[in-house]
Amino acid sequence: MTLDIRGTQYQENLNNDMGLEFYDLSHPWGLGQPCWPYFEDVKIERLHSMAKSGVLTQRITTVMHSGTHIDAPAHVVEGTAFMDEVPLPHFFGTGVVVSIPKGKWEVITAEDLEKASPQIREGDIVIVNTGWHKTYGDNRQYYAYSPGFYKGAGEWFAKKKVKMIGTDTQALDHPLGTAIGPHGPGWPHGLLPDVNREYERETGRKVIEDFPEWEPCHQAILKAGICGIENVGGDIDKVTGMRVTFAAFPWRWKQGDGCIVRLVAIVDRQGGYRLANGQD
Repeated sequence: MTLDIRGTQYQENLNNDMGLEFYDLSHPWGLGQPCWPYFEDVKIERLHSMAKSGVLTQRITTVMHSGTHIDAPAHVVEGTAFMDEVPLPHFFGTGVVVSIPKGKWEVITAEDLEKASPQIREGDIVIVNTGWHKTYGDNRQYYAYSPGFYKGAGEWFAKKKVKMIGTDTQALDHPLGTAIGPHGPGWPHGLLPDVNREYERETGRKVIEDFPEWEPCHQAILKAGICGIENVGGDIDKVTGMRVTFAAFPWRWKQGDGCIVRLVAIVDRQGGYRLANGQD
């Protein structure tokens, strides 16, 4: 099938005769980008425009932890690998997209991961679909009320020796286990103190009692050399419950702590595609 996009002809699937299917698991990124609560807004400026210069050139100012992005171990764990130091095979391979539906402030547990289908295997890239990607946007629902991983899930991933993980929520940790809660830069009341008070009203417990550690899932996986992708979305529902091939290559950014990334799931239903063997 040929697609006409603004007068440019594209073949929808360049390997269509081999049956490859590509699914974009990234959220669209651009001006007006949803941002984590204490990050500055993304800025995009046109240095040259078509009307003025006959060419379009844009300058972007952003943190790399924006939209669908990947965390390097050095983002959280001092003395560990930066983005350019993580071996390339860690960003490519087989794995699963598992459905673990969760609601407001619920925790994804080790038991949830153990029971997930398809079964998570050692060496897998694992993407978890909680359903929360459907709320993605500049809103409290997505950032403040999301479910998430915590210590138990992080330790389970590390023990399982998976290759990489991803989640369709705001971070690799439950929001109340981040600085949104009373941790790190959010100490002692959290970056969103009204959300912390709301949790205490609804549960009768203090946030620090239920989430005593700061980003323990980040700590567990990144110490084990397992990179993590946050804000997964796009076509995630189309491949949930499937074993697929993933590609998510970040920039070769020297001493980078993370990187905006385009996460792609590839399905070869006929099993006919083969990588080139280096010969004619």
